[in-house]
Amino acid sequence: MLNKSERSMLIARNIQYLVQGRAIVNKVSLQLNPGELTAIVGPNGAGKSSLLKVLAGDYKAQAGEIIYNGKAIENHRPKDLAKIRAVMPQHSQLTFPFKVKEVVELGLLSLGMAGGEQLVKEVMIETQTWGFRDRLYGALSGGEKQRVQLARVLVQVWAGSDQPKFLLLDEPTSSMDIAHQHQVLHIASQLKRKKIAVLAVLHDLNMAAAYADQVILLKEGKVYQQGAVAEVMASQHLEHVFEHPILVRNGYDGMPHFIQSLPVHHQSHTFKIA
Repeated sequence: MLNKSERSMLIARNIQYLVQGRAIVNKVSLQLNPGELTAIVGPNGAGKSSLLKVLAGDYKAQAGEIIYNGKAIENHRPKDLAKIRAVMPQHSQLTFPFKVKEVVELGLLSLGMAGGEQLVKEVMIETQTWGFRDRLYGALSGGEKQRVQLARVLVQVWAGSDQPKFLLLDEPTSSMDIAHQHQVLHIASQLKRKKIAVLAVLHDLNMAAAYADQVILLKEGKVYQQGAVAEVMASQHLEHVFEHPILVRNGYDGMPHFIQSLPVHHQSHTFKIA
């Protein structure tokens, strides 16, 4: 039986996803709360993208359960699920010669909204894509395409709602320069005001430390650490998961302010922080 707060969040319990008998996602449990940004970090092959796809419903878990706002994911009709959950995959392919604004407008399809012109414009201005709205999507740079795809999924969750919504982002800043990385994660953090829970797979540890409310540290498909940034982003945890010496400098507030991988000849005892 779910309590009242559990009816307004995304909950995963002991989910497992297997490929040829190998556990890519191995008994993972988590919860995403409205108004929080959660970052998934870990080395290549840790299962980050697979976990996001299982949570999104793109991959079906062989064990465990996933619950959106009190209802199991398999009990949501696709159309209803799309109204509360938007997903930005790592790669998006478009074969037709869409203009940028037309790509963003695809986000309206799941909402069944007529006259969403103002919503689309507002989101495109926020993501700094309105200025090239009439260009062909295929002619954009990798970073520009990512911002357009972000605008598309933001359209799904941007409007106000009585029920919490969820935004799942798979490496949303991987092709962007520093300024646009910060812009995108700033937008994601601002969504917390709209009762939206954001889950983002991130490679940049400093970006995760700067913007996340909680961090999920994955290793070999399992959650190694999960919790507040200051607790999870400690050098000993990062070193174990990434199998590489990592320096973490904490600021006066105790939060990680600088995370740097070190050359392999450095020994852990030379930079451990008390």
